[in-house]
Amino acid sequence: MTNNNVRVKSNLKSILDERGVSIRKLANETGLKFETVRRLYNDQTKQYQRDSIGAICVYLSIEVGDLLTLTDEGEYEEEKRQ
Repeated sequence: MTNNNVRVKSNLKSILDERGVSIRKLANETGLKFETVRRLYNDQTKQYQRDSIGAICVYLSIEVGDLLTLTDEGEYEEEKRQ
C-alpha cells in the first residue's frame, strides 16, 4: 500500500450487526448524534472526531484499531461492489 491508495475503513456495521446493537441505541447510549453514528456505520465519514470515536470504543469495549482499519483503495472499492 502506498499513501496515495490507502483509505480508512469503518468496521462499525459489522461490529453492531454482530452484537445486535442498532444505530439509534448506540447514539442514545453514547450521546452522539444519530447522523454521526449512521455515517460511521455506513462508512461515509470523511473526518473522524476523536471524542466520537472514543465514546464508541468505550461503549463497545473495543480498541480504535477494531473500529477503524487501513485498507487499499482498490480492495475497498471491490468490497463496496459486493
